[in-house]
Amino acid sequence: MTTEYEIRLDRERCDGIFACLVRDDRFVEATDGLATIEASDDSVASERTAETALVATFDDDRIDAARQAARACPVDAISVSGTDGGTDTTEADDE
Repeated sequence: MTTEYEIRLDRERCDGIFACLVRDDRFVEATDGLATIEASDDSVASERTAETALVATFDDDRIDAARQAARACPVDAISVSGTDGGTDTTEADDE
């Protein structure tokens, strides 16, 4: 079952620790040494830059990986929001 959700990566807050990369392979290292979202597959509904953040909307079954990446970020630069608008960075199971 697919779920529509949004990943927001605050690149100004990102410190280049890359804990997110090992939990969700859509996070990659950008040329500036910070994390970015590689949204190159068919599950991407939209992608935009908002102020200092990169925001990508996905429609797939990988929301748990996104939540794990958000929880792993030591500087809280990543948030995950479902289609209901609620932001969730801590409530998913770690399975």
